[in-house]
Amino acid sequence: MAEDLTDRLLDLHGRTFAEEAGIVLRDQPSPLYRLLVLSLLSATRISAGIAVAAARELSHDGLRTVRAMADAPWQRVVDALGRAHYKRYDESTATALGDGARQLLDRWHGDLRKLREEADGDVDRIRSLLQEHPRIGPVGADIFCREAQTVWPELRPYADGAALEQAAALGLPHTAAGLARRTESPDLARLTAALVRVRLNGGTL
Repeated sequence: MAEDLTDRLLDLHGRTFAEEAGIVLRDQPSPLYRLLVLSLLSATRISAGIAVAAARELSHDGLRTVRAMADAPWQRVVDALGRAHYKRYDESTATALGDGARQLLDRWHGDLRKLREEADGDVDRIRSLLQEHPRIGPVGADIFCREAQTVWPELRPYADGAALEQAAALGLPHTAAGLARRTESPDLARLTAALVRVRLNGGTL
């Protein structure tokens, strides 16, 4: 029964939020940074759909790298967020993205792989370093790690609180290790994303 439910979750909702945002996730600077931006956008009190749309709009506007974001005029970022209807937090988010990009350039030359190297395989350290970015708190760090586990193996198995709460509600294992035993490791990010989608949908598959 649990195996059938896992398959159903993957079939119905097993698309990562990075995939929905058009991010082909690789261990490379641009897709990792785009995932960080998506994580920041998704961690505010705004719908997941609007956050994904905002991430896509920023990418469409050419803001795909740390350097591009750092050099972009503030109003350009505000306008891109506004086109995606990310209007409640557009100005403060534009400021956080610009400040954060410049911080990433100073600290890691705009390459989040250097953050990974500094953490030296320590997941808690990765989460802590991510939270040095403006507006990336524990929730944003969880979103990043949940999705990045497909390309950073030391993060596996990773499941954030939202995914684990929904797993428990559905009668599935409510630990990351338990969920990992239900699926192949590359699919764990898809399964956790599916659980988060169900939670956002009020628990309805």
